[in-house]
Amino acid sequence: MNKTDSQTSQTVEKPTLTDILRKRTVGIIDPIVTLLAKYHFSPDTLTVIGMLSHFLLAYLIAIGEMRWAGIAMIILAPLDALDGSLARKLGRKQGGFGAFLDSTLDRLAEIILFAGFIYYYQQRGEVAMLALSYVAITGSLMVSYTRSKAESLHMSAKVGIMSRVERYVLMMFFLIIDYPGVAVGVLAVFTYVTVGQRMYHVWYQYYHTKNHETDDEENQTS
Repeated sequence: MNKTDSQTSQTVEKPTLTDILRKRTVGIIDPIVTLLAKYHFSPDTLTVIGMLSHFLLAYLIAIGEMRWAGIAMIILAPLDALDGSLARKLGRKQGGFGAFLDSTLDRLAEIILFAGFIYYYQQRGEVAMLALSYVAITGSLMVSYTRSKAESLHMSAKVGIMSRVERYVLMMFFLIIDYPGVAVGVLAVFTYVTVGQRMYHVWYQYYHTKNHETDDEENQTS
C-alpha cells in the first residue's frame, strides 16, 4: 500500500453538520444561488457582506440585546452558505482566491463577534466571563487553524464536536433563550476539546502512514 492509499483509508470521516445542512437545504439555497448567478453577482461580495454583518451581531451582544442577536444570526446565517454555492455555480476554480478570502474573513467575523461578548462582560465587570470569552475566541480560531494546517500538510482534520457551524448553532440557541454565558462557557471548553480531537486525528494519520511505509519497505526487501 502506498502513502496515498494508506492516508485515504484512514481519513474516511463522518459527515459534519455542515455537510448535512448543505444537503438538506439545497432546495432552498439552489434557487437563490441560480438567481444570483444569472445576474453575475460576485461570491466575494457575499463573503464580505457576511463578515460585515458581524458588526451588527457584535453590537447587539455588546448592548445586551441577546435575543435580537440570536434572531439576527439566524437571518444572516445563510450568507455563509451562499458564497461557496454561488462560486461553484459560476464554475469558479476551488482553492483559489475566493476560498482564501472566505476562510480569512470567517476568522475575522468570529473575532468581531466575540468582541461583542468581551465588551459586554467588561462593562458589567464580570472578570470570569471576560476571561472565558477570551478562551472561547482563541479556541475557535485554533479549531480552524488545526484544519487549515493539516490540509496544508496533505492530511485531513475535518473532525471534532465544535466546528464552525456547531459553534454558531450553539450561540444562536443560547442567545435566543438569553443565556449567553452558557454559550461562552461551552465554547471555551469544547473548542479546545475539538483542537485535541484534530491533533489526535492528524497524529494518527501521520504515524499510521509512517508505519505502513516501513512495512512496505520491509516487504519489498524480504
